[in-house]
Amino acid sequence: MASAYVQEVLPLVLNSSAEQPALFDGTTRSFLLLYCTPVTLAHLRNVFGITRNCKGLQEEIKLVPLNLQDRPTWYKEKVYPANKVPALEHHGKVIGESHDLVKYVDTNFEGPSLYPDDPAKRHFGEELLSYVDTFIGALHSSIKSDPIKAAGAQSDYLDNALEKFDDGPFFLGQFSLVDIACIPFVERLHIYLSEVVKYDITAGRPKLAAWIEVQHDLNPFTTL
Repeated sequence: MASAYVQEVLPLVLNSSAEQPALFDGTTRSFLLLYCTPVTLAHLRNVFGITRNCKGLQEEIKLVPLNLQDRPTWYKEKVYPANKVPALEHHGKVIGESHDLVKYVDTNFEGPSLYPDDPAKRHFGEELLSYVDTFIGALHSSIKSDPIKAAGAQSDYLDNALEKFDDGPFFLGQFSLVDIACIPFVERLHIYLSEVVKYDITAGRPKLAAWIEVQHDLNPFTTL
C-alpha cells in the first residue's frame, strides 16, 4: 500500500450541461461516480478510487466525476459507448469494467502491487473476483423480497472465504484487489441492513466482523 497519502481537492461533478473536457490529449483520466445519495451512507468508496489511492496515483490519474442521473452526452458519444463508469482514458484508449480496470491499473502503473505472486492466492483471488458479481446480483434480486435471507447466505460465503488464508485479516491474507472489489458493496450492505432492517451481517461471523473492522484502519487510502 502507498506510504504517503496525497490530500486532494475533489473536482466538481459533471452533468449534461457541463463543458466537454479535453479528451485523448495524453492526460490519464478516470471517469467515475464520486458521490452517492442514499441517506444511509455518508460517503462513497468505489473500487477504482480505492485502487488509485492505494497505488499512490492521485497526481497521475485525473478524476472526472459524472452525474449518472444527468450524464453528459459526449461521454457516450466520444469516450465510452457503453456509457458506464468507471472508465479509464490511458494512452489513447479507454478501459472499462471495474474488475478489468483495477487489474489494468495494478499492472500498468507504478506503485505497490495489489495482487499476490503466490499461485494459490492468485487462483483463489480470481474465484473471489468472479464471485463479486454473483454477490451483487443475488442481493439486488432479493433485497426487496427477503433481504435477511439473501444477505445471510452471501455473508456466510464471505466469512468462510476469509478463513482460507491465515497470514492476515484479508481475503488473500494481505490486502489485495479482492478486498478492494468487496469493500464498497459489503460496506453499503452492512450500513443498510443495520439501519433499515436491524440486521447485523457480522453477528456469528467473526472473520467478516474483523474484516469490516480493519477497513477503518485503511483510511484515508480507501476513501476518496
